[in-house]
Amino acid sequence: MQAVELEIFFNFRSPYCYLASKTMFGLLDAYHARLAWRPLGGWHGRSPPERAKKKVPLARQDVGRFARRLGIPFNPPPPETDPTRAGAASLYAEEAGCLRAYVIETMRAAWGEGRDIGRDEVLRDIAARAGMDADVLLAAADDPERRQRLEEHWARAEQRGVFGVPTFVVGDQLFWGQDRIEFVADHLRELRLARL
Repeated sequence: MQAVELEIFFNFRSPYCYLASKTMFGLLDAYHARLAWRPLGGWHGRSPPERAKKKVPLARQDVGRFARRLGIPFNPPPPETDPTRAGAASLYAEEAGCLRAYVIETMRAAWGEGRDIGRDEVLRDIAARAGMDADVLLAAADDPERRQRLEEHWARAEQRGVFGVPTFVVGDQLFWGQDRIEFVADHLRELRLARL
């Protein structure tokens, strides 16, 4: 049976992606779905700065509630944190077979420990925790080709109708938000049953 593709649009600067990172890999395992990893950089998939000023305080309260329910720490990173380097580096992590560990450790550093994941020393710590070569990871973070792929992912996201992160795409079905993961699971279950 051919695996169903689960496309995930993800920005490391999103607290809702932090929440999603705690369950999305289990979803892939449970339904034997094939991951199509679509990391983004900068403001892509996030509220623009002028809207974020009003949205951030409410989102922090909201994510704090979810974090307490999940029993995970929630310590937002510095406001100046740019997710672009982390996103580009994640493409190398995927190539190296370390994507799951990299995503979990990057989100732990950013949203669990409140660290700036754009800084070399933080990326080095993440590499060590994820079992990766820090020098290679840092080179990947600044690789123009990988950064261009982040832009291509956003162009694809817009083409697909994606406007926020995390967004999960299965065929023609889009599921926006970490609180829609249960619906993703339902859909994957239905597809699996239909193929039996």
